[in-house]
Amino acid sequence: MMHSWLFYALLSAIMAALVGVFGKVGLRDMDANAATAVRAVIMALFLFCVVLARGGTGAFSSIFSNGRGVLFVVLSGIAGALSWLFYFLALKDGKVSQVMPIDKLSVVFASVIAVLFLGESISLTSAVGILMIAMGAIFVAL
Repeated sequence: MMHSWLFYALLSAIMAALVGVFGKVGLRDMDANAATAVRAVIMALFLFCVVLARGGTGAFSSIFSNGRGVLFVVLSGIAGALSWLFYFLALKDGKVSQVMPIDKLSVVFASVIAVLFLGESISLTSAVGILMIAMGAIFVAL
């Protein structure tokens, strides 16, 4: 039986692939910065509707009552916005088949940052896998 995290991760990967393809088509005749802003508004509205539909509006107060947590959620939001801004700028001029693998180097960067700053440990097998992701992304993009 598939673990729920794996199921959701696979769905995330499929949706991320569609973001690249749909984004590339949509960016043909428009400014990448404005398109990213419109996308962000649509995402915010959609996600707010999900929270409303699931009856989770009470969760907002717990989020805003945690100062350190809010800081890191805000920083995560800024990093995500910059990521999408740069991603759409890359898609504007690059091929989806080249931009997406380079974007997935985020797995490598996140792993290194998690080890250095969060104290996470990785096994030798994971380290080899991370190296293979890096090499694969570069090979596919070339």
